[in-house]
Amino acid sequence: MTERTGERPVMERAELLAPLAPPPGAVEQVGVEVECGLLDPATGIGAHYSGPRGVRAVLEAVAEHWGGEPEWDGDCLTGVRLPDGSTVTLEHGGQIEYSSTPGPGVGKTMDEVRAALARLADLAAGFGLALVPGGNLPFGRLADVEWVPMSRGALMRQYFADLGPGGARAPHVMAHSLSTQATLDFLDPADLTRKLRMQTAAAPVISALLVNSPLHEGRSGGLLSHRSWAWLRMDPRRAGLLPPGLRPDVGAEDLVDWALDIPLIHYRTDDGRYHRAPDRSFAELLRDGLDDAPRRWAAHLSQLWTDTRVRHTLELRGADGPPHPHLGALPALWTGLSYHRESCDAAWELTGHHSAAEHRAARAGLPTRGLDTRLGGTPVRPLAAELLRLARAGLDARVAAGLEPPHVPGYLDPLDEIAATGRTFAQQTLARWGGEFGSDASKYVAAYRI
Repeated sequence: MTERTGERPVMERAELLAPLAPPPGAVEQVGVEVECGLLDPATGIGAHYSGPRGVRAVLEAVAEHWGGEPEWDGDCLTGVRLPDGSTVTLEHGGQIEYSSTPGPGVGKTMDEVRAALARLADLAAGFGLALVPGGNLPFGRLADVEWVPMSRGALMRQYFADLGPGGARAPHVMAHSLSTQATLDFLDPADLTRKLRMQTAAAPVISALLVNSPLHEGRSGGLLSHRSWAWLRMDPRRAGLLPPGLRPDVGAEDLVDWALDIPLIHYRTDDGRYHRAPDRSFAELLRDGLDDAPRRWAAHLSQLWTDTRVRHTLELRGADGPPHPHLGALPALWTGLSYHRESCDAAWELTGHHSAAEHRAARAGLPTRGLDTRLGGTPVRPLAAELLRLARAGLDARVAAGLEPPHVPGYLDPLDEIAATGRTFAQQTLARWGGEFGSDASKYVAAYRI
């Protein structure tokens, strides 16, 4: 419980650790989140929030036709919680996200994801919009974005603006970024250590393998991942590399100490309103006296966007989203590496000896270099090939144990082809953009829509 010293509430260590513990009876499940753009099929430009063809109208139709509970930020409709527990929600620039319920494996979860996205695509088409996943919104100027009127959105944009260069690319992330994310489980402290250190160490390799956002405002600009480029300046203290994750013995205590040193951005009061937090670390806020500290601590953990975000689960969020035929590749890769003890340990042995400085250098290079990135002195491409081999071994073991259907290891096939040829999704897209598409946004949308 929260104790008070005089008038100042102080969180006990157990309260700080509680949101970083697995839920009672945790088992290894797989959740998937897919962020998509709702694009005009002719121009490729993302829909505005408002208007008869806006994303709010699409959300209203989801609530009307699918049922569920609308989610609000004041008068702003921001999502729908569906009857099965999955959700359809909005990001700040109007991107729409489907989040599955956790399933027992990649196969079952991806069946649910594909069915839901097909249904959402059909609904969006009724508004004259195309549903397109990937790594970012490729067309439309940042200056023309109609921000979803969430009250926390304006607070966040001001927070990042106040950081100067360290937050300069936050508007690009908030307005244009897309991803496909996997949510996995850990079962106990030792399992957290084993999975988190491997995921942290392997993250830049997998991000380099999956670069898939080569167009921004309709141009390439020489980048293979505009999304990764933008995340480099979205407050690096709270995004990208999770520094304690590289420790061989990393645990929840280390995560608490790291998170305490980072400022809270905003908090929500009982009236539903969001407020900007004082510009001090969370530890300083606790020392100064912080009302409703446990709830604000939980909110703070949600305002940390590292490649693996730890709460009661492990959320893998660092890589660009793949094209829609290959959406299952990302959760299959992380599941094969994380849920098979031998593959997990081998992946850590392969990548775990690189320093934080080497990780940061790789992250700075991968938006341009993709699979030609180096992690320390090691080329990333052969590392990616070996991680894929280990992930396939993990998935094969799950198939043999009856935890996955036999077709799931095949989700890795397009990634094996990338590792073998060196031609990433981004490079494939650029070749089509300058070739068969003739730099025509409508042909891009027709090729990549669901």
